[in-house]
Amino acid sequence: MRTVLARGIGIATLAVTMAGLASCGAPQQIAVDHAWVRLSAVEANPAAAYFTLHGGATDATLIGVSTDGAAKAEMHETMKAGQSMTRMEPVETVQLPAHADVSFKPGGRHVMLFGVKPGIKPGGTMTLTFAFADGHRVEQAADVIAAGAAAPE
Repeated sequence: MRTVLARGIGIATLAVTMAGLASCGAPQQIAVDHAWVRLSAVEANPAAAYFTLHGGATDATLIGVSTDGAAKAEMHETMKAGQSMTRMEPVETVQLPAHADVSFKPGGRHVMLFGVKPGIKPGGTMTLTFAFADGHRVEQAADVIAAGAAAPE
């Protein structure tokens, strides 16, 4: 009985050790997912990009988002400007705490895309490049949807 119990404890200890070693591998990197772009109903108006940032092993600061699919991209946040009014304010940086998620979604943070190129159409994709203060960059393809389309899940 002691031998069986000792083997069981040995296997459990080995499993915990292996799990610990697996987490000691390469540091967790910043990731981006659920990226999508809603085109404007009026071609001359800006489109908007949304996504979720996932923090890495250390705190990070997002300093910009760019794309080859538009002439200019600006980070913005929607703010309340009274009981029923809202306004958009440009945002220079966004803090991304280690191991945390930060969402850019309708009604909150988003990226305004000015001068979207004519070749960008619903059903296609647009590559977004995320620049961080430490020089790190992340690229992510974003699904492009029409102005009235439901947000992708």
